[in-house]
Amino acid sequence: MPDPSTYRPAVGTIPESPGVYRFRDPRGQVIYVGKAKSLRQRLNSYFADPAGLHARTYQMVTSAASVDWVVVGTEVEALQLEYSWIKEYDPRFNVRYRDDKSYPSLAVTLFEEYPRLQVMRGAKKKGVRYFGPYAHAWAIRETLDLLLRVFPARTCSAGVFKRAGQIGRPCLLGYIGKCSAPCVGRVSADEHRAIVEDFCDFMAGKTDSMVRRLEKEMHQAATELEYERAARLRDDLGALRRAMEKQAVVFGDGTDADVVAFAEDELEAAVQVFHVRGGRVRGQRGWVVEKVEDVTTGDLVEQFCLQVYGAESGESIPREVLVPALPTDADALTELLSEAKGARVSLRVPQRGDKKALMETVSRNAKQAFTQHKLKRATDLTARSRALAEIQDALGLDEAPLRIECYDISHVSGTDVVGSMVVFEDGLARKSEYRRFAIRGHEGVDDTASMAEVLRRRFSRYLDSRAATGEVPEAAPEPDEPGQVRTAIDPTTGRPRKFAYPPNLVVVDGGAPQVAAAARVMAELGIVDVALCGLAKRLEEVWLPGEDFPLVLPRTSEGLYLLQRVRDEAHRFAITYHREKRSKRMTASELDNIAGLGEGRRKALLRHFGSLRKLRAATPAEITEVPGIGRRTAEAIVIALHGQLAVPDGPQVPETPAAGEAGTGPLAAGGDTVQDRIEVR
Repeated sequence: MPDPSTYRPAVGTIPESPGVYRFRDPRGQVIYVGKAKSLRQRLNSYFADPAGLHARTYQMVTSAASVDWVVVGTEVEALQLEYSWIKEYDPRFNVRYRDDKSYPSLAVTLFEEYPRLQVMRGAKKKGVRYFGPYAHAWAIRETLDLLLRVFPARTCSAGVFKRAGQIGRPCLLGYIGKCSAPCVGRVSADEHRAIVEDFCDFMAGKTDSMVRRLEKEMHQAATELEYERAARLRDDLGALRRAMEKQAVVFGDGTDADVVAFAEDELEAAVQVFHVRGGRVRGQRGWVVEKVEDVTTGDLVEQFCLQVYGAESGESIPREVLVPALPTDADALTELLSEAKGARVSLRVPQRGDKKALMETVSRNAKQAFTQHKLKRATDLTARSRALAEIQDALGLDEAPLRIECYDISHVSGTDVVGSMVVFEDGLARKSEYRRFAIRGHEGVDDTASMAEVLRRRFSRYLDSRAATGEVPEAAPEPDEPGQVRTAIDPTTGRPRKFAYPPNLVVVDGGAPQVAAAARVMAELGIVDVALCGLAKRLEEVWLPGEDFPLVLPRTSEGLYLLQRVRDEAHRFAITYHREKRSKRMTASELDNIAGLGEGRRKALLRHFGSLRKLRAATPAEITEVPGIGRRTAEAIVIALHGQLAVPDGPQVPETPAAGEAGTGPLAAGGDTVQDRIEVR
């Protein structure tokens, strides 16, 4: 464990200016990023009496081996640089406002000719209007089901929409009145867009005008004795009111705001956010974060705004952010948020009224979430610690395997062979360290040779990284320039080079043959400080190098359960990559081998005809209608697809292509193949 006094900057060398600082571990990896109005005052606090430091702060300074900083001119610049570094380095000791969930939103694709209402996750896209986020996708679908009766807009995918137009028959929603069926021309594009715009107005909070309009139309229909239409409008009003009840108004002035509250102790904090749009609660999110220092609630608010709103587009930042406490540099933070949104953003603490009441509700939710997290976290920590201890005892290791790497091979009959490497640290998956391998030298069914290649490539990279740090001088690569010193940190990114960290334990998916192949590779490379085992699927046996019989762990063992999770994750990661490679290979078109037909012309042909089946049925004259396709090229296409050229005024002239060329094999029969369904992207 490094001693903080060994890397403490000399007295007087730290500037008193505002700036941003980085702590690095012995390998050069950034483990913490912070900012300060006075770098000297802030950094000196880290090297005070260890007994007075926060528990996580003490762990951080004893894990670090160096500290550096950058001086900036203003507090806004410091905030921007701090966010950039946190996003770039992902330091493990910083507060992280994130989880493994992707929260859904109700999206309206306004950029399309016929806009679509749908559930959408992930990054925001241009030309799409979002409402949310919501905690659950079913909440969006339930709301949509009520509102489609009043606003019968399109919800189907592009493929369903196109097919309905081709066959001239709408889908089920069109028949039951929950879609205006623009696909078959029941409404025009302008009429459909008007329906979508009314829907957006309702979701944005303009509900009173919509209710009044429907009531007026209902009374007018009843006056004109159109009772069926009046009854339908009455039912529409009922559906509208039920949807409004599900989204109760919390702010009477129609405010757009995010309400943020915290529940915390010395080590962790739970944050809850209610998204209020148009005066109604549209969604909710929550995280539990670790505190590296004895930070105040205002500091947590600052980190929340930087990380959450820093990753959002300007339109996703509300005009008002209600928080339990203001950070010390609230003015700089407000200026930064306003600049990102392109409009004035207010950051304040509610004092009374509806906003104060909602803040209390969000605070209660944060406390409930924090209580649930503590109960669950205690169980998880105990189980993970027990699992690592059981693996250590079963394999006879000197220490618990805090970093486990697992490898798997995936292929179908020896084709598209790929390998995967997954990493678990402290019993949890570390997906940023995952790696995948395209097997180059063994297109066959020899899993052991493929496993050997993957491990050889992985540990060769590790040895290169050791050589770069000077641990293996005789193998160190030559520097790029005279006098240049190579390090394990990439100078362009500031991050460790790939495969720089060795595992404590290597797990291979397989039995004795796979373990033996892995052991040979590690022995050849001189890797003697990494444990190795294999997990066979059939009986979940653990195989060790050089052993004739496997090790059988109890079925209730936490250690066996962790090994199974690691192995299953490696298998999932490998088969995902294999399917990706296989799908790319299978989408190769029959048109690829036609001379003079490049990618642009192939796409133009498929866009014009829609599929290879229709292209195969076309005559040369029809093919020449595609821009850029001449008569000779059209004839070459017909020959390639049929093996003969159709002559309008004479008999068919058979072509005899050479073996292996286009026109032979099962494709020449004109059957429907995977290629017939190629979709032009």
